[in-house]
Amino acid sequence: MKRLLLSIEALAATSFPAVGLNSAVAAGNTGRGATVAVAGSDLGRILVNGSGRTLYLFEKDTHGKSACAGQCAGFWPPLLASGKPLATAGAKASLLGTIKRADGRLQVTYNHHPLYTFVKDTKKGQTNGEEVNAFGAEWYALSPAGGKVEKKNDAQNGGGDQPPAPAPAPGGYSY
Repeated sequence: MKRLLLSIEALAATSFPAVGLNSAVAAGNTGRGATVAVAGSDLGRILVNGSGRTLYLFEKDTHGKSACAGQCAGFWPPLLASGKPLATAGAKASLLGTIKRADGRLQVTYNHHPLYTFVKDTKKGQTNGEEVNAFGAEWYALSPAGGKVEKKNDAQNGGGDQPPAPAPAPGGYSY
């Protein structure tokens, strides 16, 4: 019995530090700045993190401050850094920055937009968070210039900054 207790204590002593370390790595707190790059996707060229996952802006964020915390940040994890963020593969270093979140951690920004990933993007190149309306506003991937990217068919169908397509004339034809 004494031997079993010693084994459990030894296991606990070696397991808990590893759990803490894994949590820090998952949160992006690796002692280095986060990486922002550009990659091709079904939306065109967009910003991605160091793992190739799409980075999003949240339209509810204002004045460079994050409006996503709590449950929101559970679905849309902020891109965190413990050092200066690094621009690679087409991202512009001059557009990178950081803000301090309410919990004191640093979140990476691009063109003053706080950056997030989406939990349903589980592989490189996925854009499942594009134009999702959640937590009070819409979410968009970012272009290398730092603006929101809209689905190509939305611009053709009156979405975004494009004027709406003319309504069809009677008989189904448009002029």
